[in-house]
Amino acid sequence: DKYKLFSICLPSLLPADHSATVRGLQSIFQEQEMTETVHDTEGHGYLATFIGKNGRFAILRVHSHGLVTFDLQCCEGDDITQVDNLLNALEKKLKALLHGNVQRVKRLPALQRGAEVDRYWPTADGRLVEYDIDEVVYDKDSAYQNIKILHSQQFGNILILNGDVNLAESDLPYTQAIMGSGRECYAGKEVLILGGGDGGILCEAVKLKPKMITMLVIDGCRKHMRKTCGNVLDNLKGDCYEVLVEDCVPVLKKFVEEGRTFDYVINDLTAVPISTAPEEESTWEFLRLILDLSIKVLRSSGKYFTQGNCVNLTEALGEYEELLGKLSCKVDFSKEVVCVPSYLELWVFYTIWKK
Repeated sequence: DKYKLFSICLPSLLPADHSATVRGLQSIFQEQEMTETVHDTEGHGYLATFIGKNGRFAILRVHSHGLVTFDLQCCEGDDITQVDNLLNALEKKLKALLHGNVQRVKRLPALQRGAEVDRYWPTADGRLVEYDIDEVVYDKDSAYQNIKILHSQQFGNILILNGDVNLAESDLPYTQAIMGSGRECYAGKEVLILGGGDGGILCEAVKLKPKMITMLVIDGCRKHMRKTCGNVLDNLKGDCYEVLVEDCVPVLKKFVEEGRTFDYVINDLTAVPISTAPEEESTWEFLRLILDLSIKVLRSSGKYFTQGNCVNLTEALGEYEELLGKLSCKVDFSKEVVCVPSYLELWVFYTIWKK
């Protein structure tokens, strides 16, 4: 069943004996016809659960250090006015029982679980975001990854790959940043795009009249991200571009062997891993490989653009910057911090060039 979770926190200093406070709240639950079950906490405060006839389920916890938490689960269709009245009565009663000795009260918005549309997605630094998603536009597994496209009232269609928010139709600032933020002249240049299956980079790059764009991608979104890609993915070849639906590693190795080089390499394959832990080592190895191969196909006057990650992930970003000093060719770099609308966090982008 779909249900909502309401939470109240009161970080207040309570007396060591919680029994008077708990007894004072019982009348509220009795009025709601909720049955109480007290659980043994082995001396760590008070814990009780309450079950109502209408399917409501509540957890009241009084911690030894003074924190009071109350969580209420309600099934879909429950009377929200009654729920608000219950929470208001509980809050008012607690303040009276504690004689105003409450530091603060925090009531959290309801979490909706089990709904047809998943509205909750984590940020890169582990915070939970509730999006205004109202429709699942697309949800399928390709040979390489799970692909979801969800519609947001604010951000338009959002591309989500393996549970990570990749790009929304609102996110032109991302595309601009990973192309150099308007500081580069692409006219007459040869460009290599790695990834970018949403088509945003290709769409914007074509407008700048390059000599030729080669794009390497494993999955593409030409139907449901039209505000991002326009019509450039309708055909794999255009006047100044070619899209190769291939794994980029063997193609990059082939380019190195052939001595083929580019003025710009734009890597939109993956962000810097969020962690330096051993379980992320395979991703770090992949980044090292792509970096090394990309620098080898970059002309001496060329530039390599890529995303980093959330600005809060200082350890992972520091590891990436150390990695830049260990490549087969010496490089220098600059970075830029950009607000990407649908990410709801600041994002780091890198520009890298040969010394």
